[in-house]
Amino acid sequence: MTPALYVGLVLHRRQRPTPHNLKYGVYMLHSDLDRLDELDRASRLLSVNRWNLVSFREVDHGPAGEGTLAKRIRALADERGLAWDGSGLSLIAMPRLWGFVFNPLSVYLCRNADGRLSALIYEVRNTFGGMHHYAQDVAPEATGTLHHVAAKDFYVSPFLPMDMHYRFHVKPPADRFTIAIEDHDRDGLMLTASMALVREDLTNRTLARQLVRFPLMTVKVIAAIHWEALRLWLKRVPFHSRPGGGPKGFNPTKRSPG
Repeated sequence: MTPALYVGLVLHRRQRPTPHNLKYGVYMLHSDLDRLDELDRASRLLSVNRWNLVSFREVDHGPAGEGTLAKRIRALADERGLAWDGSGLSLIAMPRLWGFVFNPLSVYLCRNADGRLSALIYEVRNTFGGMHHYAQDVAPEATGTLHHVAAKDFYVSPFLPMDMHYRFHVKPPADRFTIAIEDHDRDGLMLTASMALVREDLTNRTLARQLVRFPLMTVKVIAAIHWEALRLWLKRVPFHSRPGGGPKGFNPTKRSPG
């Protein structure tokens, strides 16, 4: 599993109570977490666990704890009782750019020794410094697009209530990687957030091209979240307070247990 780029679009389509759409371009890294040395060698523009124009830092991901990211994710999988033998583990996530990162969604792919995809772990962040993990087994007979359902138990947006559930639809990474997350409440579908990405080899040339296209991508993501929040507020979309309060504002370094 060689390191790769996945390049494409993020789309949000809100159905209720007021229609609202957004679209922006992104690229993400896909890397084997047990072979991060290969990611470190893939491009002179990219470094692992040290500064570069583009970087990947293990401390940016996973539940808090000691050890490597791979070790912490395997511990999380054991805690959640996933039917995974602990073999192959890879991650799709946005990298740090110019030292800054924010990943609304990262996806861990857990494979058994026979190469079969055994589980998916969805890592979700909010702009209040929190992180949460939705861990789902993959049925042995599953092929094509995978489907999961999970109750919402992590506050993400003030314009979405907590009394909801998610429906995940994932086409695992190959030449393409697609994921759609539907937000449903008791009245049905409210919002669909999706990514449609195409695989590219990770080289100096391909990474430089993305840096030119999206020089401030990670900053743009957090700026876009706040811009879209303003637009929703102006549309008078109902506001839902954060349960229990907590820290205010964006803290890109703080992690909460998954």
